[in-house]
Formats: sequence, C-alpha cells, structure tokens
Amino acid sequence: MKWLVVLSALVAFSECLHRVPLIKGKTARETLQEKGLWEQYRKQYPYRPTAKFYQTGTESMTNDADLSYYGVVSIGTPPQSFTVIFDTGSSNLWVPSVYCSGQACENHNRFNPQQSSTFKWGSQALSIQYGTGSMTGYLAIDTVEVGSLSVANQVFGLSKTEAAFMANMKADGILGLAFQSIASDNVVPVFYNMVSQGLVSQNLFSVYLSGNSEQGSEVLFGGTDASLYTGEITWIPLTSASYYQIKMDSVTINGQTVACAGGCQAIIDTGTSLIVGPSNDINNINSWVGASTDQYGDATVNCQNIQSMPDVTFTLNGNAFTVPASAYVSQGGYGCNTGFGQGGSQLWILGDVFIREYYAVFDVGAQYIGLAKSV
Repeated sequence: MKWLVVLSALVAFSECLHRVPLIKGKTARETLQEKGLWEQYRKQYPYRPTAKFYQTGTESMTNDADLSYYGVVSIGTPPQSFTVIFDTGSSNLWVPSVYCSGQACENHNRFNPQQSSTFKWGSQALSIQYGTGSMTGYLAIDTVEVGSLSVANQVFGLSKTEAAFMANMKADGILGLAFQSIASDNVVPVFYNMVSQGLVSQNLFSVYLSGNSEQGSEVLFGGTDASLYTGEITWIPLTSASYYQIKMDSVTINGQTVACAGGCQAIIDTGTSLIVGPSNDINNINSWVGASTDQYGDATVNCQNIQSMPDVTFTLNGNAFTVPASAYVSQGGYGCNTGFGQGGSQLWILGDVFIREYYAVFDVGAQYIGLAKSV
C-alpha cells in the first residue's frame, strides 16, 4: 500500500510537468544566404540585440537573424497552430492575423477569428516597437494550448502590420515568458495564467537547448528534468524582476579578465541567439580567441582552429560557468563564426550560445535563475 501511495504521488507530480518540444530549424541568416540576399539584408536591418531591453512604455524587440529554436502553440476552438519563439526577454504572446497583408504575414500562418467559437475581441490596440520596425495590431482573447496545457481566456496580440525582417524568420510569432511589468498594455503573460489557473505545480519553468541535434530541445513548464543536466543547480538571485537579469562579476580567458571588469549586469534570454556585450568587450574577447571581426560585427575564425581555441568563463554572482570553443563557435556552409555579438550598450545578454551549455531554470515566483551543466 505504501508503494502504491508513493507511485500515485509520482504520477500526480509528473502530470504537473508539461513539455513543449522545440525544433532547431533553419535561421533567417541561412535562408537569406541561400537566396544570395544576406549582404543586402544586414545593411538594411542592422543587428541591435539590446534594443528590446531599453524601452519606454512599450516592449521592444529586434531582428535576430540567428534564432533557430521554435515551438508550436495552438489558439482558438478548434485550434489553429503557430510556431513561436519562446522568448524570456519579452512578455506578450502575438501571432499574425488574416487582417495583415504584408509579406511578413503572408509568409506565415495567420489566425482567423471567425473560425474560433471561443474568440473575443479585446478593448485595446497593440503596438510593440522593434529595433528595426514595429508590430501593430489588436488585442484579443481566446483559449491558448501550450503543449498539454489549455490556458483559458488568454489575452494575446493579432498583428495587422509587421516589421519587414519578420518575413524571413521561421517563427510565426512570439510567446513572451518575462514578467508582466514589461508587457505591452499590461497584458497578463501566458505563464502567469498557467499558475493562476492551477495548471502547473511550481511557479517556474526550465529550458533545455540541444546543441547539434534538430530535436531534443524543450521548454518544461512547472518544474525541472534532472535527466537533462548533471550536478547540482546553482541558484542566482535576480537583480531586476522585469527580465531575468543577474549580476555578472567578470569574463575571463586563461585566468585573465577580458571583459566585464569590475562587474556588470547580464540577462539570460532565450530570445537572443548569441552572447552579447558592449562592443569593446566583445571585440576584446574575439581578439583573444583569434577571431577576425568585419564591419558588421561578425567574428570569423578558421574552422581548423576550434580544437585549440580557449574556453571563455563567465562568473555569475560568484559562480564560474565555462563555455568551450566547441559551444561558442558555429560552423555552417559559409565558414565558422564565434557566438559573441556586439550589443552597443553596457548590458550583457547570455543567449542561446550560453543556454545550450547550461540548463536554465526560470523561477518566476522566487525570482531566481537556476543553472546546471547540460547533458
């Protein structure tokens, strides 16, 4: 009988964990390179990854041509499916609508309100500012399915216009997982509603990003999966509960401080592909690892040198997290690039390059980030 009770408890607990598989797909950069349009694109839409973290009243985002992780959500009754970026650097959910006619919308799935029996219009217009444009549209209310979870009465955005750079992105829209304090129109984020509707057992979610495999990545709502990391989780308190912002002490190579001297602030962000920092610091890191930087900030290395390139160590709140060259160099059909990008501000972003190495737990309730070495 005792074992039956324990088994029942484990089953009940596992039912409170909800996995959403992430697909590692083709990036906008790869698509544009194949079309011979990459040089033209990056001249027209410069990379400004920190734009979304400096906003005045509206949530900002940027064109990140290297994002590659997408998940599927459904909206409405019967459900209409969309690929979205699960973005811990923003807080709104939005998808294209049938009322949007630009190429960015025509290239993606579009939500049709008339085909959902549970749809209701919201009372406000929606505008989200981007680093290189904007998304405007309408607020709406409907049932949103995320993995096995059905979130009732979720307020979300339906786009009417979208920034041109979205036309080349794989994802249809964005599902923001940051705090409500930065949500446009103060919309209650999807994860907040999961918690308030009793759909998850813990007020946290975790992210695992696989390295080379197209499959295996996931967002896990309501807990963690010990099979996806080794050792203990290191818990780091947030210094700001808007984004997942923490204290970074330094960046070192071979024991030498090469960036973030004297300390700085860093954001753990699934919606940024690279590790981003102030231009001078990033140039110094790229110089130390033997990279050549072009006029756009792209840093290239000889693919033959990866094995001999040094580790880069990020010390976060007194804890060292090391990223080897095999993790911070990406190899594609057009050569090898480092994953260190210029942000143009003092804020650091530890994006997918970092999260692939370290399983990340976003504790919304206690306001902590947990990090453990990924398997």
